[in-house]
Amino acid sequence: MRAPEGSKPGTAHAPFLGIALMCLAVMSFAITDTTAKWLTFHTNVFVVVWARYVSHFALALLVFNPWSVPGLLRTSRPLLQIGRSALLFATTALNFTALQFLQLDQTVSIMFSIPFFVALFAGPILGEQVGRRRWIAILVGFSGILLVVRPGAGGIHPAAILCLCAAATYALYAITTRMLAKTDSSATTLFYTSLVGSIAASLPLPFVWETPHEPLVLGAMLELGLVAGIGHFLLILAHARAPAATLAPFIYTQIISMIGLGWLVFGQVPSLWTLAGASIVIASGAYLLVVEARSRVAPASRP
Repeated sequence: MRAPEGSKPGTAHAPFLGIALMCLAVMSFAITDTTAKWLTFHTNVFVVVWARYVSHFALALLVFNPWSVPGLLRTSRPLLQIGRSALLFATTALNFTALQFLQLDQTVSIMFSIPFFVALFAGPILGEQVGRRRWIAILVGFSGILLVVRPGAGGIHPAAILCLCAAATYALYAITTRMLAKTDSSATTLFYTSLVGSIAASLPLPFVWETPHEPLVLGAMLELGLVAGIGHFLLILAHARAPAATLAPFIYTQIISMIGLGWLVFGQVPSLWTLAGASIVIASGAYLLVVEARSRVAPASRP
């Protein structure tokens, strides 16, 4: 589940094309997570995070660079740009670490809690009120998360906590993306995302580096960032062609891709508990989206 890379509002004149682009984007993210999980069986997880960002940065340089896009590095809020990029890096590191131990369908179900964290954080950060209906949706949604992780006598798997932390950091990332969309261009935000992430991922590299020798591993490391970068770009294109309220429900199609890829690549079949929990989380998240959409429309409809 991803937020647009600081895209500015565009002319929403092709909703069906926007929906198609959104579905392709979330499918790209499912492929990214699948590749990352496969790579963690062959190399250190920090090397996987590094490969994701460096290959993404290489793609960003081909499409957006300071020479072809004058003023690309110009931002009115540099600290917010860096902080936002650091939040996405933290999300990636936490999510990739959790992927080593959890099934793909479990991680995506937990990550679907992002709208609940957005609703919680939007109050103190953006001044948006969390009403009674939102609180009910948040509590019901987290009950669905409990069904997915199923805490029992042995307690919750630590990887599930890491995944929940990833959802929280991503929610903060989504809020800062919304803030930057008012001042900075999509290209600037996308470039800073890959630049800061590449620098942060390179810092621990001397201590964890494992030289890959298998061609398939090298290919997967290259594909990881390329597909992630393409997914973010598709997301930008989708939001330029359809309203966010139209696109948001289609984020949940990612679970279909994750279940299919989990079965094809790892032979993983989701349990009934996971499916039930995911259904509750999706229903609660979709309700939050409807409440948010109505709250935005209501003031404009008043005389």
